[in-house]
Amino acid sequence: MTSRRTLLGGAAAVALAAPRLAAAQASPGVTAGEIRIGNTMSYSGPVSSLGIQGKTMDAWFRKLNDDGGIAGRKIKFLSYDDAYSPPKTVEQVRRLVEQDQVACLFSNLGTPTNSAVLRYTNQRKVPNLFPSTGADKWSNYQDFPWTMGFPPSYRIEAQLYARHILAAHPGGRIAILHQNDDFGRDYVHGVRDVLGPKFEEATKVLSYESTDPTIDQQILSLQGSGCQGLVLAVTAKFASMAIRKMHEIGWKPTTCVHYGANSVGVVIQPAGLEKAVGLTTAAYLKDPTDPAWAQDAGMLAWRAFMAKYMPDADLTDANSVYGYTAARAMEQVLRQCGADAGRENIMRQAASLKDVEIATLLPGIKLNSSPTNYRPIRQMQLQRFNGKTYDRFGALMSGEVS
Repeated sequence: MTSRRTLLGGAAAVALAAPRLAAAQASPGVTAGEIRIGNTMSYSGPVSSLGIQGKTMDAWFRKLNDDGGIAGRKIKFLSYDDAYSPPKTVEQVRRLVEQDQVACLFSNLGTPTNSAVLRYTNQRKVPNLFPSTGADKWSNYQDFPWTMGFPPSYRIEAQLYARHILAAHPGGRIAILHQNDDFGRDYVHGVRDVLGPKFEEATKVLSYESTDPTIDQQILSLQGSGCQGLVLAVTAKFASMAIRKMHEIGWKPTTCVHYGANSVGVVIQPAGLEKAVGLTTAAYLKDPTDPAWAQDAGMLAWRAFMAKYMPDADLTDANSVYGYTAARAMEQVLRQCGADAGRENIMRQAASLKDVEIATLLPGIKLNSSPTNYRPIRQMQLQRFNGKTYDRFGALMSGEVS
């Protein structure tokens, strides 16, 4: 899976109810017995550790195929490597749409990569469902009606972190280290939402590029700013770097890290478990390292699936839980489509999710969407690392973006 042309899952399958053959054949990517779904994923490049998401999705579709599919129609899941490079994403998405003629795109990874194809997919009226990024722009149903998000909004996540830091340090200052793209800037916007006119005097903001070899200088500069809190809007590799460097220099602000970079297996273990004690993050998925879920029915089902279809995977990596959860959401949309798996109905059903429960989501969190709600997941819960796993605290929370 290291080639940019890599293709996953020759015939992973989901089927739908009693297809109307003529209508199915008239829809791009849909035949009497098959639906083609496209995906771009970073199997190589700076965030290649996230490629496990695509592998898990492919495995779930294979499981559904092995179980007989749904009404005889199968999914061919085409997943191409874009190496987290927006120009390569454009190339691969055009290939999926114009050559492979996919019915829809599903869970393309990354904010800058999805941003590069946002106008193209909407102009072509190709559903881009549940991109693997919480950028707030995926909820813009007015301007981009063919793109719908899935993870909670980064901007809302940042609001929760700002409130948490201010509760611990009333009147304190907040440092922000963010990736220099729309992903990172959403966190700046979220903290600004909370601080309002005090933002400039109450923050120290630095950025980095995804291709940078290190963020040591940024950490040192932020330490010198005298801030009591720190928001890390970073990807997994840089989260590990930050944890190690902060421990090395003895800097211990109240630290909150982006939920996509909080994996115990991928981020914290490489940095050193003892170095991350006290690290706070937001959660909406069940953590595979949390003993609270050891006998949980949903996580037992996830582990059984992983044992059969991905026996060599790291079960401490929350990215596999994410891939599984997103794939089950995609399955739900396809089941709701019934006989009509055309692009318009796929988009219509994605915007018609009503209290959908997926057992790997935290208790109380359900998928809900509508033509004016393109944020299916709106709630999160804060959790703090204790040296082995995370302890959740407080109630489910949500924020607002106008």
